[in-house]
Amino acid sequence: MPTIDVRDVKGAVVGQRELPSALFEAPVNVPVMHQVVVAGLAAQRAGTHSTKTRGEVSGGGKKPWRQKGTGRARHGSSRSPIWSGGGVAHGPKPRDYSVRVNKRMRRAALRSALSDATRSEKLSLLADLAFDGPRTKDAIALLDTLELRGRILFVIAEPDEALEKSFRNLGHVKVGYPGNLNTYDLLYADRVVFTTEALDALVGRLLADRVEEGPEEVGA
Repeated sequence: MPTIDVRDVKGAVVGQRELPSALFEAPVNVPVMHQVVVAGLAAQRAGTHSTKTRGEVSGGGKKPWRQKGTGRARHGSSRSPIWSGGGVAHGPKPRDYSVRVNKRMRRAALRSALSDATRSEKLSLLADLAFDGPRTKDAIALLDTLELRGRILFVIAEPDEALEKSFRNLGHVKVGYPGNLNTYDLLYADRVVFTTEALDALVGRLLADRVEEGPEEVGA
């Protein structure tokens, strides 16, 4: 069973915590993680792009010139795709990019991402995390104290206005919750920092989901 140091906001080790092997020492299934990440990114696409075909562009109802005798090529409309100002041939139209991924795959991908974060030692655990008020200076000081560099994901147990506003001006920091934690955020982050309460909530939810899945699992 893997263990992780529990630190305070000053970076001092105040204890150790055992992590469930089923969640943090599971086989890393790269194909499942890839499929879940692609599905998640596809779901974020609005799909509202649109171009007009020759039937939707205004004008072009009259034949530009007679069929024969002018020496020019035959045309039936000035809004043909080969004309300037004409319609677009085979252009994009509004569509839904979402890809269906079942719960079992999403859970397996999340376990794989958590296990990968543990093995790569980018996972950290804080005993507590709170600010007296929203101050970006305090957030920067915390990152320096904990020596956190790169893209950072903080996972807290519940919304905290002061904490979230403190990190809001830092583009490389994201704050999330156990309920909306996803595979993409875990893989994208260079460092992942949990509070003990957030970790308890996540472990409780994922273990309950594992019992619900039964003995057969994807990627486990």
